[in-house]
Amino acid sequence: MSEVVRLYRYKSLLSNRRAITAAELMATLEVSRATLKRDIAKLRDQLHVPIEFDRDLGGYTLAQGHTDSEMPGLWFSQGEILALVTIQQLLEQLEPGLLGPKLRPLKERLGQLMEKHGLSNQDVARRIRIVHAGKRTVLAKSFELVAAATLARKRLKIWHFSRQNGKTTEREVSPQRLVHYRDNWYLDAWCHLRNELRSFSIDAITRLDLLEAAAKEVAEQAIDQAFAAGYGIFNGANPTWATLRFTPQRARWVAGENWHPHQESATEPDGCYLLSIPYSDDRELIGDIMRFGSDVQVVSPPELRSKVQKEFLSAAAKYL
Repeated sequence: MSEVVRLYRYKSLLSNRRAITAAELMATLEVSRATLKRDIAKLRDQLHVPIEFDRDLGGYTLAQGHTDSEMPGLWFSQGEILALVTIQQLLEQLEPGLLGPKLRPLKERLGQLMEKHGLSNQDVARRIRIVHAGKRTVLAKSFELVAAATLARKRLKIWHFSRQNGKTTEREVSPQRLVHYRDNWYLDAWCHLRNELRSFSIDAITRLDLLEAAAKEVAEQAIDQAFAAGYGIFNGANPTWATLRFTPQRARWVAGENWHPHQESATEPDGCYLLSIPYSDDRELIGDIMRFGSDVQVVSPPELRSKVQKEFLSAAAKYL
């Protein structure tokens, strides 16, 4: 029995009895005397349930005048509450467009779970805000077909618009997995046109057809090697390492950030922060470097340093 369920059982037992002994509580809840004492203390001190020990009755009771209201919220850890709220927010965004009626029962069940633990949907929405930046619109039908093909292991014919060259390419793909990255959805798939793994932005798919052919299966290890080796969403094999130097002022923020699972870092004597990360495609990395302006310097490799320098010079020229 989890602690959450157990603590609710205390209130239920005490509400239905004039008094209940410690022995009865331990037997009913299957806890030791030490656990019983800790639970009673938590109910009193943290959850403000007015439990008293009545010597005349020889057991625990709820204080006179106590109303049978809901027990105050049981506190989740930072990670647990963020997970709950994130799931709730994602469901809000997906419904009614993307998965609609299919997700409504799950959304309702999550709401019931949160209410049971003292977390009102309205209060959570009012007190906790998740800010989305750079979110692009995905056509509901497109997302549903991509998700269906991915889970049913079927191939797709897609018409994908490349923002880099402005061209739309027709290709057949075998979906491997859906990725939600920086508020946008991507499809990791085997591209039968290029005969290799590729990542496609779902909002850039202008048309798609669900095919009857079975999807080509790619080992999970191969997918991870292709998409998790380098920095950001533009991944690839044989990554190059970039080393960035941040000013002491900016280091106060960057030192606490996780840019890549395999990143390496060090703090220099003058307070500058060195960050080394692997990358296979420099497009996203260059954009992230530039947002730090003069607070960052590319130490290596030379080709990345040169590209960033040209981008900064080009940007500065627009303000002359």
